[in-house]
Amino acid sequence: MSRSNTHPGNVLFNPVLIAGCIIILVSFAIRSSFGIFQIPIAEEFNWLRADFSFAIAVQNLFWGIGQPLFGALAEKYGDRKAIIAGAMTYAAGLLLSSYAITPGQHQFLEILVGFGIAGTGFGVILAVVGRAASDQHRSLALGIATAAGSAGQIVGPPLAQFLLQDLAWQSVFVVFAGLIMLSLLVLFFMQVPKPASPTQQDEGLGQVVLKAVQDPTFAFIFVGFFSCGYQLAFITAHFPAFITEMCSAVAPGSIIQSLGVSTTSILGAVAIALIGVSNIGGTILAGWLGNRYSRKYLLASIYLMRTLVAAVFIMNPITPESVVIFSILMGALWLATVPLTAGLIAQIYGLRYMGTLYGLVFFSHQLGGFLGVWLGGSMYDLYGNYTLVWWIGIGVGAFSALIHLPVNEKPWAQRSGGAPVPA
Repeated sequence: MSRSNTHPGNVLFNPVLIAGCIIILVSFAIRSSFGIFQIPIAEEFNWLRADFSFAIAVQNLFWGIGQPLFGALAEKYGDRKAIIAGAMTYAAGLLLSSYAITPGQHQFLEILVGFGIAGTGFGVILAVVGRAASDQHRSLALGIATAAGSAGQIVGPPLAQFLLQDLAWQSVFVVFAGLIMLSLLVLFFMQVPKPASPTQQDEGLGQVVLKAVQDPTFAFIFVGFFSCGYQLAFITAHFPAFITEMCSAVAPGSIIQSLGVSTTSILGAVAIALIGVSNIGGTILAGWLGNRYSRKYLLASIYLMRTLVAAVFIMNPITPESVVIFSILMGALWLATVPLTAGLIAQIYGLRYMGTLYGLVFFSHQLGGFLGVWLGGSMYDLYGNYTLVWWIGIGVGAFSALIHLPVNEKPWAQRSGGAPVPA
């Protein structure tokens, strides 16, 4: 049988994709639940809202710092070794955080958690999935793997809320550490042919990274991904608390109450899950569209729609019904940028160093995430609400829609003076 017939990329749902989806699902289930701990931890220790918010902000920042590092680690020493290192770091951060009693301790330990998310998240997993998929299936496969993160978002916050009914938050952290280690059982299936060894004509990692950061298109993508991180991290970290405190009460006898949502605190957890449910379809659709249409125009459209949805939401009274509608609409756009951005990196710069290059772009995403989470807590303590932070997010979203328009989607190998990047 020929090599082309046995390569896992010739079928869409191959073992690499399925295993990658499981690891991302568990990683993001835990990561997306941190907003649920915002109020319990602050109330137990009588902290300002900004104290725990800064811990989550640190997590986002070091997730971004760790992404290119784990991408390079995977490319040098192997994907599975990088994922194991990420999972162990993640679990260690969670376990140690369960003993933290000061803001400084939590903030320091979130460095480990951030690195752990980097090692078990999009940068490493999407690079493996991308290599395991054929050109025909790659964009859709990236969309499905990204949607697994949304599936985790569906599970994580409600699970955290459920566990907190019977367990202390410290015990929930221990449970989550165990779950991330259990996810490593699927690593056996993450076997994909390594890229062909570079020839003398091929450029090394350092040369490729240097040329990429000097490319205006790379800069446009880098800057554009900032708003995605700002919006997603702010909403993940602060939306449950925002809904608990700012939303009008769930009306007795309403459809929402009949579904078991009786308080705004429960609605906060459900809203994050709703975003995840809606995003499964939105992300897979984005991946499918990325195979057929210009990725830069799809990205610009998504950022524009996010901006409009957020503006309409914050300009109107916050009710349980508006929260549900916002969650569904924003969810459809939530991680839809990820397969398109990852696909754009692979399309322009090649597959060999996709993990590292995507990791560099993702650092911008996490800078935005750091700012969104930190500003959310700081502005709340200063003004007693999140209004200004919402409007900053709306502004940077509009900017991202514009900055993707001049992106040059032509691969390096086809540009004048460009150098091909080995696949």
